[in-house]
Amino acid sequence: MGKLKKIILVGDSIRMHYQEIVRRELAGRAEVTWPDENGESSEKVLRHIEEWVLPHTPDIIQVNCGLHDLKRKFDAHQPAFTMDQYRSNVHSIMSWLVEQTQSVVIWAATTPVIQAWHRDTKGFDRLEADVIAFNRAAAEVAAELGVVINNLYSVVIEAGPERYLRPDGVHFNDAGNILLGKAVAGFLKSYL
Repeated sequence: MGKLKKIILVGDSIRMHYQEIVRRELAGRAEVTWPDENGESSEKVLRHIEEWVLPHTPDIIQVNCGLHDLKRKFDAHQPAFTMDQYRSNVHSIMSWLVEQTQSVVIWAATTPVIQAWHRDTKGFDRLEADVIAFNRAAAEVAAELGVVINNLYSVVIEAGPERYLRPDGVHFNDAGNILLGKAVAGFLKSYL
């Protein structure tokens, strides 16, 4: 058997909850790794992408960020990061990965939120309209740069967010983490 391909997963806490499932699903087919740190926002991913990726010399990189960018204080007129800031950061992340690595670069779409549940349990908002808008912006950048999209947003929407999201409206229950982990592994298999 040949050398296993290396995959690195970079992203926020959603990624952190499904990464072990991806590793298990791809055991014997790929070496799956990730940074220990939560990627959180596009700004943080951009700041750390080189140190998180280059030492691993991955064949495939899947990156996501957005849920921290679109946080907003109750009744705020805009998210923590404006759409222009987010788009610029995402463009810089994807451009760097495309230019500085020989890897297949995959952008994972931000997963949906149930904003009423979120508002009831968190001290700030995350709005579904922002998730859709930020995903659209990232998809436009990805198309421009030839980056593949793993549409985890659609995976969750088609499966039913109410079944898979925790009461905080943003993180996933065990079944939701399995759903995402298997979806990511299945998507990545076509690049092995």
